[in-house]
Amino acid sequence: MTGDRSSASSDSLWQVRVITTTELAAQLDAEPVTTWAQTLLCPLTLNLPTQLRFTAEAIYQTCRSITGLRQHVEQWHYATGDGNLWLPIVHTAKGSLYAEAIGQTSQTTSQPVATDPVYCQPIHLSDEWRQPLYELGFRLLKALNAPPAVYLIQFGISEQTLYFDRLLPFPDLPAIASLGIQTPDLFHCHWHCLMGKPIYDLTIAGNHPTYQMVAH
Repeated sequence: MTGDRSSASSDSLWQVRVITTTELAAQLDAEPVTTWAQTLLCPLTLNLPTQLRFTAEAIYQTCRSITGLRQHVEQWHYATGDGNLWLPIVHTAKGSLYAEAIGQTSQTTSQPVATDPVYCQPIHLSDEWRQPLYELGFRLLKALNAPPAVYLIQFGISEQTLYFDRLLPFPDLPAIASLGIQTPDLFHCHWHCLMGKPIYDLTIAGNHPTYQMVAH
C-alpha cells in the first residue's frame, strides 16, 4: 500500500493506493526514484522487490530472516519455535502500547477442505506470560532501532515454555481480529504511527468476550 501526498490540498491529504508487489516492481523499473519523493510506502508483506528503498527497509530485511532473528533472541535466553499467537505492539514515536493478544479459533465446516484461519482478540494471558512477552518486545524493538509502526510478535506457549517465532513489522492477517473489537484497530494504529500521529490508549469493546488460551 502507498500513500501519495496531494500537492493541491492545503490540508496535506493523502491519496491511498493498494498495489501488488509485482505492480510495485514494474513501477520501480519504469519510474525514476525522484517520482517517489512524495510517496509514503506502507508494505504489508515481507516479500518486497529487491530494488525498493524505503525508511523501514532495514527492519523488513531483519524480519525476513526468521532463523537469524530467532538466533538473536536465543542469545537473550528465550526459547524459539513455531507459534500461533500474536502480541501486537503499537510503537509510536513517544513509546510503545501493548495491545491484547490475538489467537486462532477453529471454524466448523461441513466441507472436507482447508479453510482460512479465523483470528480472535482478546486472548487472555496471565501475568506469567505477559511480563516476559512485554520485556521481549521492548528489547527487540530497541535492539532493532525499530521505526514507529505496528509490530506483531508471533509466539507460542507449550509445556510452560514461551517460544518466540518471528517478528512482523506491519499488521499482518491476524490484525483483522482487531476490527470492530479494538479502538483504534491495528490498521488505523499502523497508519497513525507512519504519519507520526499520537496514540494515547487502546481499548477493547466492553461487551466482547475474552478468549482463553489453550497451550500445546
